[in-house]
Amino acid sequence: MESKSMDWANLTFGYKKAGPNVRCKYENGKWGALTFSDSDNVTISIAATCLHYGQEAFEGLKAFRGKDGRIRIFRMKDNAERMMLSCRGIRMAEMPVELFCEAVTKVVEANKDFVPPYGYGASLYIRPLIFGTTPRVGVSPASEFEFIVFAMPVGLYFKGDKETTPFMLTRKYDRAAPLGTGTYKVGGNYAAGMVAGAEAHDMGYSAVFYLDAREKKYIDECGAANFFAIKNNTYITPESTSILNSITNRSLQTIAEKILGMKVEKRKVPVEELATFEEAGACGTAAIISPVERIDDVDKGVSYVFSKDGKAGPVYKKLLHHLQAIQNGDEEDHFGWITYID
Repeated sequence: MESKSMDWANLTFGYKKAGPNVRCKYENGKWGALTFSDSDNVTISIAATCLHYGQEAFEGLKAFRGKDGRIRIFRMKDNAERMMLSCRGIRMAEMPVELFCEAVTKVVEANKDFVPPYGYGASLYIRPLIFGTTPRVGVSPASEFEFIVFAMPVGLYFKGDKETTPFMLTRKYDRAAPLGTGTYKVGGNYAAGMVAGAEAHDMGYSAVFYLDAREKKYIDECGAANFFAIKNNTYITPESTSILNSITNRSLQTIAEKILGMKVEKRKVPVEELATFEEAGACGTAAIISPVERIDDVDKGVSYVFSKDGKAGPVYKKLLHHLQAIQNGDEEDHFGWITYID
């Protein structure tokens, strides 16, 4: 794909073959050298552990082009550390933070032409992934792994991101169990939400919000994003042992507290409390922040409405403004989140 042919204003969030990707193999107990590849295919054994037993983890982060032309990678080290945690959680060779960051930097440098221009609301999405390649028929961890980082220009994840969209809540499905793999960014968690997600889309919803699997009393997250809500100048987000530790959510908590002067609470959020919130949103690297119009409890026939006119609330707008201003270089990064690529 040629970057000159990109319609920057109408990018979707989907796979597009862009420039080179970077690869690295783990063999004989150590990681090898980083190499470039122009191929978007991989060759692995039909018995590889990633195919049979889901031994795979991935990350998602973004790079932005500022008004000054400089490229900014957002919170790269935090993604590296989260990938190490995921590797540890499903018994894979840990990807060192330094090697992860070097690979991401090389991919962004090699894909500079695909970083969208400033002002389009688009970004370069970076996808690092690691998977077990050892042939195994019995259930046991792999001893060989492959690490790949590729990148592509993307637009918004949820349709209508700049206005509110409806979400549904159901007790019919669980995304992840307490003390399971829900806190790791592994493919199995997303596979577990495919049926519920498709059902939600068929019913006209953006996504499904899940409840805690043990008691079905508290909000967890939706399949691709964390939940947060605003009440009485307080930013509230669920505390749970089965949801992903979203880097975007952590960023918003910092912005809410340090820039907007809000109180931040990370705690259990009972379903009934939804009726008291002034605003609600879903947040993640891909979604950025998606303002929620309403959450329909389809099991009980109850709707919790956060926007009557379909417009995002004032706190959402402030949070998004400051987050994007830091990412795009319009506001000084006081938190050490940005890595510059010149």
